[in-house]
Amino acid sequence: MPYFDVASAAPLHPVARQALHASLDEGWADPARLYREGRRARLLLDAAREAAAEAVGCRADELVFTPSGTHAVHAGVSGVLAGRRRIGDHLVVSAVEHSSVLHAAEAHAERGGSVTEVPVDRFGAVTPAGYAQALGTSTALACLQSANHEVGTVQPVAEVAEVCREAGVPLLVDAAQSLGWGPVEGAWSVLAASAHKWGGPPGVGLLAVRKGVRFSPQGPADERESGRSPGFVNLPAIVAAAASLRAVRAEAEAEAARLRILVDRIRRRVVRLVPDVEVVGHPDVRLPHLVTFSCLYVDGETLLHELDRAGFSVNSGSSCTSSTLTPSHVLRAMGVLSEGNVRVSLPLGTSAEEVNAFLEVLPGAVAGVRERLGVREPAAVAPVADSVELDALGLRCPQPVIELARAITSVPVGGTVTVVSDDEVARLDIPAWCGMRGHEYLGESPRPTGVAYSVRRLV
Repeated sequence: MPYFDVASAAPLHPVARQALHASLDEGWADPARLYREGRRARLLLDAAREAAAEAVGCRADELVFTPSGTHAVHAGVSGVLAGRRRIGDHLVVSAVEHSSVLHAAEAHAERGGSVTEVPVDRFGAVTPAGYAQALGTSTALACLQSANHEVGTVQPVAEVAEVCREAGVPLLVDAAQSLGWGPVEGAWSVLAASAHKWGGPPGVGLLAVRKGVRFSPQGPADERESGRSPGFVNLPAIVAAAASLRAVRAEAEAEAARLRILVDRIRRRVVRLVPDVEVVGHPDVRLPHLVTFSCLYVDGETLLHELDRAGFSVNSGSSCTSSTLTPSHVLRAMGVLSEGNVRVSLPLGTSAEEVNAFLEVLPGAVAGVRERLGVREPAAVAPVADSVELDALGLRCPQPVIELARAITSVPVGGTVTVVSDDEVARLDIPAWCGMRGHEYLGESPRPTGVAYSVRRLV
């Protein structure tokens, strides 16, 4: 069964498995102790730190291991904000950061701090100018992911880091998605990553803090890991994480070239094989192994179940896979179609045959979901009115858009259809439908219940 969701978690790399088994016998003692077993454990920890620091591009004494990537992000954000509290309490993040960063920003705002979100374009990319505009004299920290976890767009970290350097603001980079492919370029100040993203064991994160960055660890003091990550280290997992990072880096260039070809095949063929599909994310400046696309008139959760039954494990940023019934904050910030969203992230070693098999299964899976939802091309009928209003209250994605597609031929060219919906996804998907079908989106207006979205028929 092909597993196409390494953006969530990569399978354990063979080198990680070997290192984990070996270090279980050698690395069980406390590395802080001076007796033989402790010294042996300390040697393993030091070697793992050196290897990880080399991969990150920092000094070994700048890097600590944490219980997870999320822990690394939270410790990094809180530590810099506390260390620079005399500068101010302003935090800058991009609108498409991983939830770990956004949750840290929310906690900061709840404590009375201020937060600015830098917008992105339709590819999901920020601009250095956007960060330059957001930074101010009270800015304590800026955050930017190296590459987006949902659509794969690589961010201009080096350029943003230079903007931050000129403003005297440290930049924290969430490198979880990209570190296995190569070091993060630019003069970043703090970096966080997670081992399970590159084939290391879960439960190991990296936090690198450059010398000179004001950093004050929060919480009770601890003598381990420079006081930045309290508690006894999981040494076998750390050794496996460092070993697997070195291993994936050794094959990254060749695998990136090979997987990029396969992803390009998906990007080209999915729009030919499946009607009404939008491929999102930057077509060129992106991670080599990840592609995301959205399908009109499709319930995302149902589609993922169909693909799972067909033997393919994929993920989604669609609102329909969430209990909150709200669109992915990444897709919302980009302003792209969110319904029927599929994220494919290929593991190392994925074959062309596996990708071809996925492309053979996908059209039937999408067509089956659409058929169950009653999606058909609208019959040619004489227009019944110059304007029509649809009550879609209580209907969830993708039903409001399906109702709009059915009604558009009931008005003449130049006529309008208004959809009243209380599903937040409509704010993204109705304008996206207009762009894909050649109609004009006129905007929205509040109603006592829900929001009215107006569309002018152009074809």
